[in-house]
Amino acid sequence: MTTPAILFDVRRVTRRFGGLTAVDGVSFSVAQGECVSVIGPNGAGKSTLFNLLTGADMPDEGVVRFDGEDVTGYAPEQLARRGVARTFQHGRVFGNLSVLDNVLVGAHARLGAARPGLPVAGALAELWRALVPARQVREEESRLREEARAVIARFGTRLAPRIDAPAHSLSYANRRRVEIARALMLCPRILLLDEPTAGMNESETAEMLELILELKREGLTILLIEHKLDLVMRLSDLVLVLDDGRKIASGLPEAVRHDPAVIEAYLGHRQLGEVRDERIAAADIARNEADQTRHETS
Repeated sequence: MTTPAILFDVRRVTRRFGGLTAVDGVSFSVAQGECVSVIGPNGAGKSTLFNLLTGADMPDEGVVRFDGEDVTGYAPEQLARRGVARTFQHGRVFGNLSVLDNVLVGAHARLGAARPGLPVAGALAELWRALVPARQVREEESRLREEARAVIARFGTRLAPRIDAPAHSLSYANRRRVEIARALMLCPRILLLDEPTAGMNESETAEMLELILELKREGLTILLIEHKLDLVMRLSDLVLVLDDGRKIASGLPEAVRHDPAVIEAYLGHRQLGEVRDERIAAADIARNEADQTRHETS
């Protein structure tokens, strides 16, 4: 059997902010077609790690390779052109743009015909393109709009009936869906999801689980940050656990779930048996309810 190619290969990546080491010598890899989850208590360094992988921040030490290429410190647009797409812990949509236009933004790294052709023409060429779009530009725009509609259709009645609605009019859960749709519009080779179900209720979380499972079945490589451990157990091929910026465990989901170091990181002390799992689940529920209350009142 052929061994899957390694997409992300991360070696001893470190990021410091003054006297705080947010990510401390973390190493791991993500193979093509895998779903790897990053878990850990709040403040463990998970989102900082995502920032280092997607060009939003630069490591102080270590190397990040994507598909064999050293991409350490590459800008987000450079990584996007290589097929790296992400969502954020706190949803980011363009409130005054429609759902369709928000999703179309995700194709920015794929544009061909609309890119400037003759730099010597400068601003005059840009003005001409704006006033008299070339046939190739019109065809590309039409094709991308059809693709965007197909991506939006993945979300069924949650987004399709609202395709022309401004994003600011959507519920919090639907804004999260728009952000994921925008990332999919890049046609990514790897999708990084930062707490995609945060603030979602049980039924919304179940819908998101099914969507991610569908993407996984289609062969999309996924790197996931998530606090809901049941969802992590269902989705993940491998789990990486961070605490205080350090990797404290990694491996198959069930092995990680029963690792004493992981239990201690979540609960503050070692506790085995069914009580442990119940307390982890209770902590997840409380955290999600707090997230939902915060977003409803914001």
